[in-house]
Amino acid sequence: MTHDAAKFYETWPGLMNTAKAAAPDIGRAFGPFFQGLMKDGAAEGGLSVKQKELIALGIGVAVRCEPCIYAHVEKCLKAGASPREVMDAAAVAVMMGGGPAYTYTPVVASALEHLTARAAAG
Repeated sequence: MTHDAAKFYETWPGLMNTAKAAAPDIGRAFGPFFQGLMKDGAAEGGLSVKQKELIALGIGVAVRCEPCIYAHVEKCLKAGASPREVMDAAAVAVMMGGGPAYTYTPVVASALEHLTARAAAG
């Protein structure tokens, strides 16, 4: 299994645009659902965006969804999670999902490496 984070981040927006054009009802239904749930709720005693993204990443690893992993690693970092917190979320997912989930931790590491290098480059 090869994990090419650079290729994913380069091609994913186009792939999603193609899917949205082919089935616009899915995007119209999912977009508001996602945005409504993933907003910050910490001010009201709920979970922060960072916490929600770490949970989403853990679920992505547990269910072995490579696009989910790449997307949520990026969102975790944007929400202020450290690389260590990202790997901790992946570790919890492995504890829950076992060996099959463990095989997706290189995707997390690849995403972190790519996004960290990209941020350092400016």
